[in-house]
Amino acid sequence: MTINSLGIAPANTADFRLLAQKRLPQQLFDYIDGGSYQEVTLTNNLSAFSQLSLRQRVLKDVSHIDISTKLFNSSLSMPIILGPVGLAGCYAKRGEKQALAAANRHCIPFCLSTVGICSIEELQAQSSQAFWFQLYVIKDRSYSLNLLKRAKQAGCKTLILTVDLPVLGERYRDIRNGLSANKNRNNLMSKFKRGLDIASHPKWVWDVAIKGQPLTFGNLTDAVPDANSLDDFKGWVDSQFDSSMTWQDLSWIRDNWSGNLIIKGILDCEDAQEAVKLGADAIVVSNHGGRQLDSAPATLSVLPAITETVNKRCKVIVDGGIRSGLDVIKALALGADACMLGRAWAYALAAEGEQGVSQLLSIFENEMRVAMALTGVTKVSDISKDIISKF
Repeated sequence: MTINSLGIAPANTADFRLLAQKRLPQQLFDYIDGGSYQEVTLTNNLSAFSQLSLRQRVLKDVSHIDISTKLFNSSLSMPIILGPVGLAGCYAKRGEKQALAAANRHCIPFCLSTVGICSIEELQAQSSQAFWFQLYVIKDRSYSLNLLKRAKQAGCKTLILTVDLPVLGERYRDIRNGLSANKNRNNLMSKFKRGLDIASHPKWVWDVAIKGQPLTFGNLTDAVPDANSLDDFKGWVDSQFDSSMTWQDLSWIRDNWSGNLIIKGILDCEDAQEAVKLGADAIVVSNHGGRQLDSAPATLSVLPAITETVNKRCKVIVDGGIRSGLDVIKALALGADACMLGRAWAYALAAEGEQGVSQLLSIFENEMRVAMALTGVTKVSDISKDIISKF
């Protein structure tokens, strides 16, 4: 473990978060760190894990711990996925490429966001290993189909369809920092504050803003050909969220995607049933990291009911509030097949690039092994609700 320039040897996700906060302009840190409105759901995502206790067992043979698993007939070194994070290339130079390299090193999936800085083709050129792709439900069906075609050509075999953004939840931190589309965004004072914030982080400016160019949404250059900045792209993206979309409208996705289909944004048992009817291979129990409907339930709290409803007809992945290997174990105990990281890997990327993400994953691996040993299980398939304490 290396000690960085700030004198901190990161031991957990919280340490990476601290480093990210110091290295990023405040507007970028708040964008990834914050949630919608009063951030009630964001807080509850975290507290749901901390309030769940594990049942410690002793004198079990735990000399051989296996944290590997299978998902869609692929072997994973551990039940963790680096989920789609927009603007990741703004946290470190060509950030998506660095995160993909770390995921490949640890033999787990990486999913590229539609609004990533790096394009599908840029990631394809870097890696011979397949990555996943995430698509928003947008109004321009022809462009959606174009993105699906590009993902197929790049060898992507798994698609995550994010369905919980018919409208955008308001994020107060972004309003204060001038990142939200509001009437104050382009006034002189807002622009000055944003510029001063960026200028006060010269290392970030050199590494990312200059050496990490182009800072544009790589997958959308054809859709917004005259765009000169992220603001131009953001305007197009914001106009594309389709509030009229229904489950019946999604059949075209299944018709045009022959690979694994994952529906992300499920919090309700009835919606889980609809995803199964659509032919989803997996769902992600997700409240968008507390960035959409504030006061929506914590994902961990609804996970047991949803897994029971699905009844193994598709895989169940969960995100939201996962900050440690112990959190992963708790989610698996409540029925998840795998966990998806978002903020955790974004913090590590901002802190130390590829090395940080790889180090974070090593920390998760060790935490999982320790938690399994002390709860008396040796394989992922042995993890069940029996390891949850009733006290």
